[in-house]
Amino acid sequence: MKNIKNLLFLSLLIWSMIACQPTVKKGAEASAKVSEWSKNAVLYEVNIRQYTPEGTFKAFETHLPRLKELGVDILWLMPVNPISLKNRKGSLGSYYSVKDYKAINPEFGTMDDFKHLVTKAHEMGFKVIIDWVANHTGWDNSWITEHPDWYTKDSTGAIIPPNPDWSDIADLNFDSKPMRLAMIEAMDFWVKETNIDGFRCDVAWGVPQDFWEAATSSLDSIKSVYMLAEDEDHPGFLEKAFQSNYTWKLHHILNDVAQGKKTAADIKTYFAEIDTKYAPGSFPMQFITNHDENSWSGSEYERMGDAVKTFATLSFTVEGIPLLYSGQEAGLKKRLRFFEKDTIDWSNMEIQPFYQKLIKLKKEQVALWNGAAGGKLILVENSNPAKVLSFTREKDNSQVLAIFNLSAEPVEVQLQLNQTGNYLDYFSGETRNLEKGTSIKLDKWAYWVLVKK
Repeated sequence: MKNIKNLLFLSLLIWSMIACQPTVKKGAEASAKVSEWSKNAVLYEVNIRQYTPEGTFKAFETHLPRLKELGVDILWLMPVNPISLKNRKGSLGSYYSVKDYKAINPEFGTMDDFKHLVTKAHEMGFKVIIDWVANHTGWDNSWITEHPDWYTKDSTGAIIPPNPDWSDIADLNFDSKPMRLAMIEAMDFWVKETNIDGFRCDVAWGVPQDFWEAATSSLDSIKSVYMLAEDEDHPGFLEKAFQSNYTWKLHHILNDVAQGKKTAADIKTYFAEIDTKYAPGSFPMQFITNHDENSWSGSEYERMGDAVKTFATLSFTVEGIPLLYSGQEAGLKKRLRFFEKDTIDWSNMEIQPFYQKLIKLKKEQVALWNGAAGGKLILVENSNPAKVLSFTREKDNSQVLAIFNLSAEPVEVQLQLNQTGNYLDYFSGETRNLEKGTSIKLDKWAYWVLVKK
């Protein structure tokens, strides 16, 4: 698949493209560039197909006032492109099998409907990013017939999927210079024509870093964009191409802790290992559910049981930008079917105030802001590290102490605090006086978020 001559030629081409664009650096400079709307933002993933009985942009638009009240900032729309018919899975197919990179899925509405949604969202103070599928296309994408050389082929010359299980998609070959240019031009199209604010990039790990850097350079020459990578193992992606990436490893640890397979000590180990993996100004995305987890591994209630609120609170207090998935604020307890219609039930909104409160905490406490705008996570030693996770984050005049009993049993634990005194318990409203070595009792899965007075 890889051809050294192609790569050398491609490197020269990409270098020339970048040289013609304004210099774009992620990290500390990028943080300053987009900090006004990402520094304390919360992401919200929108599944248009399942959001309403109609499954359209217009129907989703009626939920914007509620989402504004919820407090989320960046609306991430799952792919809005038409879905391929050839080799389709299920009756509706996968959002990630793209038939046309410059068109709208007619099930969702028209291009004008989409533009109206983006405009309305902007008027209400939201930012909008869309899912982008660069790694592969559907089998009836016009590129297949017009440019078969843009695809990965086997020894017989047949176009192949990225892996056998992904039979509804065809793998793109990033040795192809024209394909790269066409892909970047298509991404530019959405920013120029619809004024979106960035992209969540699907299977980003399957696409070369230099492509993402060239794409981000081109996009940023149009407007400053927010880029989220579905990736965790390529720290270099965060230097020039992306602002944020995924925390799959931590997420799986949280699931295991909830199920008694791992302990709080494993979370401490994780934080110790990733401390140097983020370029200055970049930050991870934290989540307890998303479209992949919900459909394939189960809802957060299936995976985390009684600890859902505990881990949700953890996702809002550790470093990174928190994500809410469609229906999470409605206590969604079922796996949404991926290839079929399966409307979210919005009849019980009892848990929405809980998420409103978490978002309010995030925005009010500078210590919990994203990237360089917030404070570093500093672990606080305690007498029961197998069950209790405790840490502080501090920035300017904001200091937050978070304590989590990550077990299904009540515990009594002593904290080795460096800063003592009076704290406001954010959820109970009580004032708690803590000294070094203070002993506290925590119910099963209890969480304290204490704000220093």
